[in-house]
Amino acid sequence: MKLKISKSASNISLLYIMSITQVILPLVTLPYLARIFTVSNYGVISYVKSVVVYANLIMQFGFLISGTREIVEAKGNIEKIGKIVGKITQAKLLLSVIAFIVLLIMIKTIPILNKHAIFTIIMFCPLFLDTFIYEYLFRGLEKMNIVTMRYLISKGIAVALTFAIIRNNGDLSKLPLLDVLGSLIAVFWVNFEIKRLKIKITFDSFNNVISALRESSIYFISDMSGTAFNALNTVCVGIFLSARDVAFWALIMQFIGAIQSLYNPIQDGIYPEMVKKRDLKLFRKIILFFSPLVLLGCLITFLGAPLILTIVGGEKYKAASFLMRLSVPLLFILFLTILHGWPLLGPIGKVKEVTFSTVMGAVCQVMGLVILVSCHLMTLFWIMVLRTLSQVVILLMRLGYFNKYKYLYNKKK
Repeated sequence: MKLKISKSASNISLLYIMSITQVILPLVTLPYLARIFTVSNYGVISYVKSVVVYANLIMQFGFLISGTREIVEAKGNIEKIGKIVGKITQAKLLLSVIAFIVLLIMIKTIPILNKHAIFTIIMFCPLFLDTFIYEYLFRGLEKMNIVTMRYLISKGIAVALTFAIIRNNGDLSKLPLLDVLGSLIAVFWVNFEIKRLKIKITFDSFNNVISALRESSIYFISDMSGTAFNALNTVCVGIFLSARDVAFWALIMQFIGAIQSLYNPIQDGIYPEMVKKRDLKLFRKIILFFSPLVLLGCLITFLGAPLILTIVGGEKYKAASFLMRLSVPLLFILFLTILHGWPLLGPIGKVKEVTFSTVMGAVCQVMGLVILVSCHLMTLFWIMVLRTLSQVVILLMRLGYFNKYKYLYNKKK
């Protein structure tokens, strides 16, 4: 058990380095870009980034989970791993074509994208290059050092060049080219690692590619349903509440998103080991180790909400302290929900159950919003309560599924 804990701890630590870097690097460049670009140009950057996030969701299509699982189950068979990578690469290329066509339609119909069409297309390029970085492969092989180093190299280069090359408002078109350059370097480096591991990528038949898409679609639906929580709530806040409330909600959602990004490395770090060993003792030890830390973070958030908001947004956001304190139960429930999803139910094949729980949470959210509108209760207080209750529904469903199927942990794979 000590060896397995050590392996999982190493994976989690490396993924934490990457997650923290994902938070820090944008914060390093944010003040600089906000200062040298006009408000309108910075708005263009923010809007295009929000659009390509959804394109990225389509192109990933849940392969980070399903691909990792397949690699783990290949049990080090190099030939089989090469076929899995080839099949997923073909599927992602097909998805890239679909995503790009959708993006072109959006460029044609949305004025802000049409005005900055070349900029938007270049912003899409790093997402396409991600097809050849094979993150699921290295997660499945539990070589998290390659995943982390790849990110640090590509994004570190992009950030360094941002300060060196982006000098004024006229350099807007150069900004996405830096990400492209960083991604290209990552592609060459990752493919060198694949050759070093003696993995030969072989393409598969079209029918098997479609089959891979069909199998991974359940993970994609789960990702999309999860995204619906924040997107739908934000849309409703924008429609029914004031601009001040929108600003408060957006800031708190960014804070929750940042905290959630700290939970993901725990999930990603133990998932390959859980698929491989189906070790409930490891799962329980992870829960027992991290729960006090999460509770401590929740306590700090509750007590320090005014100070945190003042530091992040200034005195004008101090009034949102009540909303941050109200989000504390959600922060802990999110931790439990994430770990009781793919790491616990995924290894015993309950993929549809994980997805269905997420979908039902989204359904509860939609129904709750309809009730709030009908009863004239659309306030930040009730929307946050609803968001928390929807997450409770997901957690309870996953606990119920585990109680029903936990006997599968006693069976040999």
